[in-house]
Amino acid sequence: MTVPVRRLWVAVLCGYLAFGAALQVLPSYVPEKFGGGALASGSAVGIAFLATACGRPFAGWLADAGWSRPVVIAGGVLAAIGGLGQLLAPDLGLLLVARLVMGAGEAALFSAALPWVLAGTRMAQRGRLAGWFGLSMWGGLAGGPVIAAALTAAAGGGVRLVWWVVVGLCLVSVGLVLTTRRDAQRVEPLVRIGGVRDLVPPGVPLPGAIIGLAAYCYGTVAALLVLRLRAGHLGVDNFALSVFAAAFLVLRFAGSPLVDRYGGRVVAVATVSVEIGALVVIALAGGPVVAIVGTAFAGFGMALIYPACVSMTLDRVRGLRPGVSMGVMTSFWDLGVMLAGPLGGLIAERAGFQAAFLVAAGAGLACVVVLLRMPRRAVSPR
Repeated sequence: MTVPVRRLWVAVLCGYLAFGAALQVLPSYVPEKFGGGALASGSAVGIAFLATACGRPFAGWLADAGWSRPVVIAGGVLAAIGGLGQLLAPDLGLLLVARLVMGAGEAALFSAALPWVLAGTRMAQRGRLAGWFGLSMWGGLAGGPVIAAALTAAAGGGVRLVWWVVVGLCLVSVGLVLTTRRDAQRVEPLVRIGGVRDLVPPGVPLPGAIIGLAAYCYGTVAALLVLRLRAGHLGVDNFALSVFAAAFLVLRFAGSPLVDRYGGRVVAVATVSVEIGALVVIALAGGPVVAIVGTAFAGFGMALIYPACVSMTLDRVRGLRPGVSMGVMTSFWDLGVMLAGPLGGLIAERAGFQAAFLVAAGAGLACVVVLLRMPRRAVSPR
């Protein structure tokens, strides 16, 4: 079976570039168009991850059973509809509905594409390939804000062009999958699925808890960094997420082999420790240089947590049911980001942005504690 790995990688990248671009403009778009403060903006950012978290296990489950291609196509279509809905929404309620639709689309796009790719890969290479393929998702989340910032600047501060590009990127993703060669369109199932009870393989919850706590850190940055820098009048809010993205991508590309060399646990402890320090710096920053340095290190701190958790998850499930396992594990990430938006926004409104970022640092500390206490022996699936 010929699997269109590169085409799928680009398709997922386009979808997540759209998702990342939306994350860049929402913190300003929501209060400017609909009113409200940090809580409204944080909720708009975070609610999409609720749909993503709920959708990933089912997308992975269907993909493991051989339905990858139609699920990936449906994901791109839903993401495009969600992007258009955010542009046209007349009120905050409908914008939140559009965010849910887009989140469901992004879940289907990645979580069905990954098992498709793994179906053509030997078992011994699946962990490394899953980490590499994850760059399509994380590269999009990191690069999307850069594209959105450039488009906003080119449009003189308007964001309408950004939303049309979001829709266009999602449609490109759909087109790439629709035009796969005929011999790549049949996807054999990785495993025979026995029932819905198989949606949560044993061995996944602990790595899921780890990435979920780390995700709260990322979600705080995604939802509140621009607002925190703007409230502090630090003058770097227009390009801070781009700095975060650049730092993330540099270390992700250069540092991914460290997971194979030192193991997922060691890399996760190191990377989350960097994130904790960066969040404290952002919270306390009184000047633009310190704020940007903290933002860059926040990008470094998030760069390797996903491949580290992929490694730990596949080790604990012994490579079985990779689509479901990766979908469930990544759903914990989505839940962490989803929680960070409204909770971080509420903390910021009640106690200030400094407190919101310090709480996120506390989540990072809890993540390290779970990592250090997690049993080293892999858990065999039942």
